[in-house]
Amino acid sequence: MPSHLTDRLSLGAQLLTILLLGLMAGFFATYSANVNLATLELDGPTYAQVQSAFNRNVRHAGFFVCFFGPLPLGLIALASAWTERRAAWWRLLALTVLAYALGIVLFTREVNLPLNRLTESWTPTTLPPDWAGVREAWNRANLWRSGLSLTLFATGLFALVIRLQRPATPERSPP
Repeated sequence: MPSHLTDRLSLGAQLLTILLLGLMAGFFATYSANVNLATLELDGPTYAQVQSAFNRNVRHAGFFVCFFGPLPLGLIALASAWTERRAAWWRLLALTVLAYALGIVLFTREVNLPLNRLTESWTPTTLPPDWAGVREAWNRANLWRSGLSLTLFATGLFALVIRLQRPATPERSPP
């Protein structure tokens, strides 16, 4: 593939990666700053119903694309610019994609999803005595994802800025 096409592919994939990182940062932050605070005012049976409904209703194609998209798109951006792997922007983007994989995707699988399954197993009449502790654990885990997502979005933007900075070509003096 010609160099200019791989550059465009890489840049396009990087831009889409950053867009999805921003959408996820906004999603997690909105949840932490609004939904989680609102659920603190709910009694146990209401919380069980509301949190379970949120968990079930976030499972759709749009969320799937936004949540998992930064991984394949980031890898495409990196792979198609492999010759630039020593560049600061490339390494920063690689770090961003790796941190997203571990700190968001894996963390969600290991922490948030088990808590989701737990709250989805509750009924308003069968709440465990520690239901409020589960709510606090979920809210802390989501706050972690909010902070990390925002950091990764900012890091992704910074990597893009570095990439787009080109050394200025000196102007030629007229003969």
